[in-house]
Amino acid sequence: MNTTKRAGMALLSLALAGTLAACGSGGGSGGGESQGDAAGGKVTIDYWLWDDKQLPAYQACADAFQKANPNISVKITQTAWAQYWQNLTTQLAAGQAPDVWTDHGSYYPQFVSSGQIMDIQPFVTRDKVDLTQYQDGLADLWVKDGKRYGLPKDWDTVALVYNTTMLQEQKVKPEEMADLTWNPADGGTLQQVIAKLTVDENGHNGLDPAFDKSKVKVYGFLPEWADGAQGQNGWGDLAVANGWTYLDKNPWGTRYKYDDPKLAQVIDWYKQLMDKGYAPQFDKQSTLGRDAVLNAGKGAMSFAGSWTISTFLGPDAEQKFAFAAMPLGPSGTRKTAINGLSDAIFAGTEHQEEAWKWVKYLGSADCQNVVGDNAVVFPAIKTASEKAAAAHEAKGRDVQAYLDPTKTQGGTFLLPITDHGNEINTIVQDAIQSIILGQIGTAEGLQKANDQVNALFT
Repeated sequence: MNTTKRAGMALLSLALAGTLAACGSGGGSGGGESQGDAAGGKVTIDYWLWDDKQLPAYQACADAFQKANPNISVKITQTAWAQYWQNLTTQLAAGQAPDVWTDHGSYYPQFVSSGQIMDIQPFVTRDKVDLTQYQDGLADLWVKDGKRYGLPKDWDTVALVYNTTMLQEQKVKPEEMADLTWNPADGGTLQQVIAKLTVDENGHNGLDPAFDKSKVKVYGFLPEWADGAQGQNGWGDLAVANGWTYLDKNPWGTRYKYDDPKLAQVIDWYKQLMDKGYAPQFDKQSTLGRDAVLNAGKGAMSFAGSWTISTFLGPDAEQKFAFAAMPLGPSGTRKTAINGLSDAIFAGTEHQEEAWKWVKYLGSADCQNVVGDNAVVFPAIKTASEKAAAAHEAKGRDVQAYLDPTKTQGGTFLLPITDHGNEINTIVQDAIQSIILGQIGTAEGLQKANDQVNALFT
């Protein structure tokens, strides 16, 4: 889904793209008249997405849709994540955006406030779209002040990914991975496993008195620090398991709580992992992504979103991996963020009715069943999500660590959706990285960031 990298460093590119918009090309593939429109009255809907792994499934959806609607063609454009948002911002600024684009919860409040996204609630009401068919909570993500800006298309959760060979070498049993605990004081059994999986160049693991943290060969854990203001890939999940909440209400809250000591405890726990040599120092991390470092055998474990299943369990994986549930936290539950995408309609499209037909189809079982069978992401419709689970099982993939939280009371939480998402992302990510680099104390850095964030709402 989606992501898939999510809204970490890429949000910064959105701000940059906004400054470059005036220099963008005057052309575009947005809502204007296409060659097909001019030639024979056939309407072409431009549709953008970023995930190349999902492209085949959505092309299949487009083919079926066009067969049922011969007067409408769908032109799909796929662009990598960071470039996707840069291009979209430029096109929106020029008034030439695609008719429909794949949308993310971190971005859409900005589109709403700038009037660039269409309210589809009148269409939903008119066509009696069943909103109860979607995974609980997802339909509400795209509503503000009674207006609806998308139908849910998929969802993702987070789990632990670990190298099974390294686990065996350190005599850690898979059953232990299924029952991990975590707390900010000593890290619980999660930290014990991380220490065991950390190995220096002489073969000593992190629990061995002879372990040399200056010569680490394999790190037991790889943190994600380009994780925006949400920490979806790690610190946010642990903080919520520690009893923290992002803000006063979600969605559309106005008072964030980044100054809460429960969040500071999580950041400090990460810092001591680096101090012990169990995780790489921030300024010495590989420029490669965590997925690549894990695949290279330089790391043993990390947090990973469900959109990475095929990365770790697919035919191109260079190591043997498995997934485990998030650790049990001090709150008494295992917590993972649940996130979802939708499809947005450009407010300036000249083909509202046709664009809506396509969006409604994308949000239907007819399309989402195809996506489910493709086994890349979990579709938003519950029955289609079951198809995805079955498709993974047929491939020999155990993905229960991602599915179980959605069936457990309190197992998931929604990422924050508020105004000023881009600014908040920049402020918080910069603050956390400064803390990790030792440039400012944890409590002081989070307090300053929180004051800056909440000042945006005054």
